[in-house]
Amino acid sequence: MRIAVLNGPNLNLLGTREPTLYGSATLADVERRMRALARELRVELSFSQHNGEGGLIDAIHALRGRAAGVIINAGAYSHSSLAIRDALVGVDLPFVEMHVTNVYAREPERRHSMLAPAARAVLCGFGAAGYELALRGLVESLGAPAAGMSGDGPGEPPARPGARARRPRHG
Repeated sequence: MRIAVLNGPNLNLLGTREPTLYGSATLADVERRMRALARELRVELSFSQHNGEGGLIDAIHALRGRAAGVIINAGAYSHSSLAIRDALVGVDLPFVEMHVTNVYAREPERRHSMLAPAARAVLCGFGAAGYELALRGLVESLGAPAAGMSGDGPGEPPARPGARARRPRHG
């Protein structure tokens, strides 16, 4: 299974751009950690970063028939680009919208996403670790159980080693 990880404008500056807000992890650090997780999950990843809207749209179009899903941090374009939303919907790939910061605790213009209504999920506020959380969630939602996520059903926590399975109570 191939998952594409797309990053939008200014994400090439991770690690140096406002580190008190975005943290000290660089985009290379994020990719290194995600590649390690991908090996564990037995998925293949591709990465790209684009500062321009057109480049990001071209990268999305190129995924048609080549990926099972997308993790996208479109940066500021998340809040303004119908074109990126239309590209994601047009290639008919499930995607997770991802943000390093909690966009809902920031400026009002960041609190609306053009992508979210079409996304499988939206994840924000976990810093660079959010990429890994998004990968685990997307892989599981695509039907490949993510390592460490062996709960009894959707939305249930992973089973503890040695724990007995619980049956739902009705009544």
